[in-house]
Amino acid sequence: METLIRKLDGSADDEVIFREAAEWIRRGYPVAFPTETVYGLGGNGLDPSSSRAIYAAKGRPSDNPLILHIADREAILPLVREIPPAAQKLMDAFWPGPLTIIFRKTDLVPRETTGGLDTVAVRMPSHPGAAALIRAAGVPIAAPSANASGRPSPTCAQHVYEDLQGRIPLIIDGGECEIGLESTIVDVTGPVPEILRPGYIGLPALRSLLGTVSVDPAVLGKPDEKTAPRAPGMKYRHYAPQVPLTLVAGPDEKRAAHILQKAQEAAEKGERTGALVCRETLPYYQAEAGDRLLLIPLGSRNRPEEIAHGLFAALRHLDECGLSHVYSETFEEGPLGAAIMNRLRKAAAFDLTDLSELQPSGAADAFTETADTSAETSGTFAETASSFTQKGENNG
Repeated sequence: METLIRKLDGSADDEVIFREAAEWIRRGYPVAFPTETVYGLGGNGLDPSSSRAIYAAKGRPSDNPLILHIADREAILPLVREIPPAAQKLMDAFWPGPLTIIFRKTDLVPRETTGGLDTVAVRMPSHPGAAALIRAAGVPIAAPSANASGRPSPTCAQHVYEDLQGRIPLIIDGGECEIGLESTIVDVTGPVPEILRPGYIGLPALRSLLGTVSVDPAVLGKPDEKTAPRAPGMKYRHYAPQVPLTLVAGPDEKRAAHILQKAQEAAEKGERTGALVCRETLPYYQAEAGDRLLLIPLGSRNRPEEIAHGLFAALRHLDECGLSHVYSETFEEGPLGAAIMNRLRKAAAFDLTDLSELQPSGAADAFTETADTSAETSGTFAETASSFTQKGENNG
């Protein structure tokens, strides 16, 4: 199958692209499209065969649920049995935007879309191109990220083409994704809203809105492979480059010394290693790195949105560099840091070297400390999320 790339340019020609993509979807073929988070691979979410085609194109296990994307609030009504008060608050605050909400599904939603579950994940993206495609298709769009299963999620059309060339008919090129991490997922089907995947909208903003919010243990540690995933990204290894990745935690200078030592050991065997670092720690490496250690700065740790935006592109780039191993610093500051570390832990298959003099009591404690940040920090991230939602509304 030939895979075509159609680039959006804001002209009237965009409507032709959306109509073409919608026709492919009506014929049962998935197409790739941009959102504000990452690129999605979309098909008719109410057609079991379309959902099976999405799983096949990605090489994705069929028990890994898909997210239904809608363009209008009213479109959710036939899909869910009820809208709990917590869900209504979340929709009012963060839709359209990077938040997925899990509801109890109606019979209209096939189990092939939900991974066999009685619940359905629903999101209303703020990206105008995503909304235009959904409206053109006339159905909820079931869409995981548009990458081969297990690979880093795509944040530009070229990433999609690298993974899915020949597997899908069309990629809608809307440029780079603004956020670069998948949406936050919140389950509202239980007595307490629960985060199943961290994302741009952090725990402080959610607790500010809802009060008590819990966090699923799979967010904090290695998931139980025997348990069916309740949401995308919970069970299987995700976001992973082909080159082995190890996370290194600890004081900046000590961590840099450890990574440089590992690079020297690899160089003695004729191998080259890489390191994902932040801008603030570069001076600890630059004098000694030489050719043996490829330094890839992700941005400033004081601007986690910068790190999030470039993370998946950096993970993909690693496989082009002929490296034997890659080491990554940890980025746990602030609510968005929790989302970044969730992706990095899964990309590294939970391989972590901790050089801290005082070993932490556990990942859950670290997440709790992040969640219980000051009211000032919570306000900042809540305002950011609110600003993002308003921007999405302005974009249509």
